[in-house]
Amino acid sequence: MAKRRKEPVSTPEPARQTRAMRPELVVITGVSGSGKATVLKALEDLGYYAVDNLPMALLETFAGLVKESSSIRRAALVVDIREGDLLSRFPENYSRIRSMLRTCLLFLDAADESLLRRFSETRRPHPLGRESVLASVQAERKQLEPIRDMADQVIVTSELTSAQLRKMIGETFSALNDTALRVAVISFGFRHGVPQESDLVFDVRFLPNPNYVPEFKALSGKNPRVARYVRSFPQTGEFLKRVQALLAFLLPHFVAEGKTYLTIAFGCTGGRHRSVMMAEEMARHLQRNGYPVRISHRDIEKQ
Repeated sequence: MAKRRKEPVSTPEPARQTRAMRPELVVITGVSGSGKATVLKALEDLGYYAVDNLPMALLETFAGLVKESSSIRRAALVVDIREGDLLSRFPENYSRIRSMLRTCLLFLDAADESLLRRFSETRRPHPLGRESVLASVQAERKQLEPIRDMADQVIVTSELTSAQLRKMIGETFSALNDTALRVAVISFGFRHGVPQESDLVFDVRFLPNPNYVPEFKALSGKNPRVARYVRSFPQTGEFLKRVQALLAFLLPHFVAEGKTYLTIAFGCTGGRHRSVMMAEEMARHLQRNGYPVRISHRDIEKQ
């Protein structure tokens, strides 16, 4: 095996957007019951001109109005399954409006059981009106797959309350400048499933597990003693350097291509120790290098 030469590890340059500042249009879509109305209201509270269920035929016209308007600086709208067969035209239409002004496509999703519970609680029918809510949800998700693949950010709301979702939107859109790449760093446990919204996933189960150290079992990776334990192994430092070098390469290219959101996930077995420590470390590293970061530990309280 060839001997690996040690290379200096670079760090990401501060986030910059190469395109000029332009009016921003946020398009909200996703499965019924996932919280689209909550997101639209949160953006309206932040000063966005909000439109629900804009007809597909008016999408490009509306984008043009936002671009030319002196009074509407930012706008948000919902496009969803209520468009019926016309929804198939969305990918083509959206590609055109992206060339007109700066846009963001948010896709909201949730687990089937969460959606079924929400429809049961509200007693509202599903827009597709199939023989059951579950059949409608599954048919809708299939129909929306091409749009989900285009999304700048996927938000899974299964375990979020309306207040938590509004707070997430506020943190993402209120205090950030128009040129920033928004980075979300998540810790999770593979035992509970990989976060669906992840763009990059790093598996840290190769590191020694603090869960098997009696004094650390009840603690989390946010505890300084647990963090020192995980950091004490040489493979931890090597892993951090390699991931930082990878992000130093990737993030400027994401910015240059106009990507506005990136979700980085670190996973261990249960999501309580190693992944939490790694997520905290990487969030601090990205913040030091000029990236606005939102960090969350999805499974830190789970057993």
